Amino acid sequence: MVFSAPIFLFGFLPLVLLVYYVSPSAWKNGVLLIASLVFYAWGEVFYVAVMIVSIVSNFVVGRLIFQAQEVNRGTTAKTALAVGIAINIGLLVSFKYANFITDNINTVLSLLNVSPIDLQPIHLPLGISFFTFQALSYLADVYRKEARAQFNILDLALYISLFPQLIAGPIVRYHDLAPQITDRTHSIHLFSSGVQRFIIGLTKKMLIANPLGEVADIVFAMPGNDLTMPLAWIGVLAYSFQIYFDFSGYSDMAIGLGRMLGFRFLENFNYPYIAKSLREFWRRWHISLSSWFRDYVYIALGGSRVSTLRVYSNLLVVFLLTGIWHGASWNFVVWGLFHGVFLASEHMGFSRVLERTWKPLQHLYVAFVIVFAWVFFRTDTLGQAVDFLTVMTNTAHWNTSTLQYAQVISNSFVVTFVLALIFSMPVYPWIKRHLSQACAGSNLRTVSLIHIPKIVFLTTLLMLSILKVASSTYNPFIYFRF
Repeated sequence: MVFSAPIFLFGFLPLVLLVYYVSPSAWKNGVLLIASLVFYAWGEVFYVAVMIVSIVSNFVVGRLIFQAQEVNRGTTAKTALAVGIAINIGLLVSFKYANFITDNINTVLSLLNVSPIDLQPIHLPLGISFFTFQALSYLADVYRKEARAQFNILDLALYISLFPQLIAGPIVRYHDLAPQITDRTHSIHLFSSGVQRFIIGLTKKMLIANPLGEVADIVFAMPGNDLTMPLAWIGVLAYSFQIYFDFSGYSDMAIGLGRMLGFRFLENFNYPYIAKSLREFWRRWHISLSSWFRDYVYIALGGSRVSTLRVYSNLLVVFLLTGIWHGASWNFVVWGLFHGVFLASEHMGFSRVLERTWKPLQHLYVAFVIVFAWVFFRTDTLGQAVDFLTVMTNTAHWNTSTLQYAQVISNSFVVTFVLALIFSMPVYPWIKRHLSQACAGSNLRTVSLIHIPKIVFLTTLLMLSILKVASSTYNPFIYFRF
């Protein structure tokens, strides 16, 4: 079930909100837990068992860590933590990476004329990367004494399975969410802001990401002989905006749903395409993932407090793991290392060169790195990625027929692309800030210039998005496969 599916918008969500708000306070967490398990089981009935294994094992290990620390048995606590990490990573590897590992082992075995390992394709449970990282956050927070171990298994189950951010994040830290599970407040203002945020996210998804995604799919599916340099650039730029508006739109909807239910999730995107360096990009893109790796991996490896060479190796390790986290493919490995190399170069001193460079060139540098990296992210094999990049950079592939352009570009695509370009920049906060300044001290101007136009604007966006939901059969969520 996806947030933009009719069954979710017109069935599941209204029913959950109704039952949740008519239930007594003591029952609300139970309602959310049942709703979350139903949400996950909608297309993944069998794999609910995987989530239950994760919940039970992390509950037991968290208790063991807490109890060992209570009697000052640091070694026992460390051992329990290691066991908990092994269980979580073991589940992730078994379902997400087993086929990839086996395929690579078989490649080596074939060179040695040894019979290959026969492993049937293993289905990837939805959102396993996200809820596994949340479970690891729980164990790490308990071990670091940043949060108490959970003694109510249902509350821990709710943390791991909470449906607004279950499938595609943002990754919520246990120490951030634990107080809200046991004690959160609800208000009309918070619910209203949640509805507004959900509408913005749905709009990003349906009116910008999906139309651009259709164009990207056409271009990336073109045979090598038909693909030309302009079409390749159109395709990868369309994909660059698709993945941003798709994933940030999902995060907006998740944050909005959280607010409707009394939760306050941290932001996950902050206009990453305006970054002037790769370091800044990763402070703005998928913030919950980059901060998770920073706090639980990079710092654990020594962070920036070690020798210069170790700092560079730590960065490469973190971004190698970031690439692997996204998928079981050499493309994701290369994508992660690609980012890691540029980040290491900025740490080596290139950032000082950037700071003295004309700002438009800083943005251009980041744009080229990001766009080239997205080719590895979007294609299925390294060979396809290399072929696509070759066409992108070879002016000999420039000639494009009018028919080819007509297959890809339409008036609606041009409008959507321009809107994507504009709203990938902080235009909305700028307008909001200047309107607030213009209306300062005047309730009448606030109502006429802010509140009424905002209601009309959001209502229009909602209606257009619903029409798109009802009429479109193209509705992928890119991060579902992660």
